[in-house]
Amino acid sequence: MSLSKLSFVTIFFLFVIQFGFAQRNYDDYNKLGLTGGITLFDISTTDLVTEQGTGFTGGFTARGAFRNQFDLIYGINFINSNIGVAARDITGLDQQSLEYTIQGVQINFLGSYNIIRHHLSIEFGPLLQVNGKMKLQSERFEGYIIDGYNTITARDIEDISKVNFRVLGGITAGIEGVRLSAQYQYGVSNMLSALNDKNLENTNFEGNSSTIVLGAAIYF
Repeated sequence: MSLSKLSFVTIFFLFVIQFGFAQRNYDDYNKLGLTGGITLFDISTTDLVTEQGTGFTGGFTARGAFRNQFDLIYGINFINSNIGVAARDITGLDQQSLEYTIQGVQINFLGSYNIIRHHLSIEFGPLLQVNGKMKLQSERFEGYIIDGYNTITARDIEDISKVNFRVLGGITAGIEGVRLSAQYQYGVSNMLSALNDKNLENTNFEGNSSTIVLGAAIYF
């Protein structure tokens, strides 16, 4: 399924969920909202020398009262993640951290425990990310050799896994209509596993995503 089709299906799903929340009528609390924020992304791996990069995210969310002190949250977010990977030219004289970008869509299904209802809560749960390549930002570095290898080029490592699972934990604070949040996302799947099918110098790439998201949500 393409990212555009996935986005349409998920947005439609959010409206269905929001209608379901309304029918339950717990505290008359069911909201649709917009989210946005910055991301600090890295890959936890011993197979590449990486540098954390700053990106952004934005999307749609639905929050509704579930039971007692718990809310449920469903959402879709478009995410743009950046990361640096150490490499050198063929002479070995020019060494630098090459910039890569990963664009994708995240779908989340979260639980939220309300410490202070409508004002302070802890959120947790799984999310699914569907993304494109880890694309090198400048084609002029395509032939650079990845640090630690003799034949693997900067272009060779672009084709990472397209489907990745993560777990999320975080905290939100604010008022009923506006909340600020800090989240940590950890990838439980190996996002470098697709590289192992390319007959490269290393056939056992392993890497898990590590993402901090600082954001805000506005509810209607």
